[in-house]
Amino acid sequence: MSDEGVKVAARNRKARHEFEILETFEAGMALKGPEVKSIREGQVSFQDSFARVSGGEVWLHSLHISPYEQANRANVDPTRTRKLLLHRHEIRGLVGKVEEKGLTLVPLEIYFRRGVAKVRLGLARGKKLHDKRETLKKKAQERDARRAVSER
Repeated sequence: MSDEGVKVAARNRKARHEFEILETFEAGMALKGPEVKSIREGQVSFQDSFARVSGGEVWLHSLHISPYEQANRANVDPTRTRKLLLHRHEIRGLVGKVEEKGLTLVPLEIYFRRGVAKVRLGLARGKKLHDKRETLKKKAQERDARRAVSER
């Protein structure tokens, strides 16, 4: 997967802190016109958003895309459930994995590839408090090590 022609519109920075990401997937999104313009402006909030497989389709819940100001009447509900576009074999694989104990689908980032809005989903397991502390400790140690190397 090359990163050519990719423009990141929004990142879920809390996701990697709150969850251990086991696997990632790229999915298209079924959006309305004003939603695309809002995403281009970065008007997206990932707070409490998640994806769920139901009826052989994947749906993105609670993703807040702010209404586009110039679209007045054409705007839709900012937190509506949006359909994600994945291949059938990818969805079948997700069904088995999501049904495993404690796994969930979390949106990691929204970006544009060749002008088309995509969402990167992460198959994730929630971290416990001690895991979060451990991660922060490792990050601090790595940062200190890099700082020491750069000072030499």
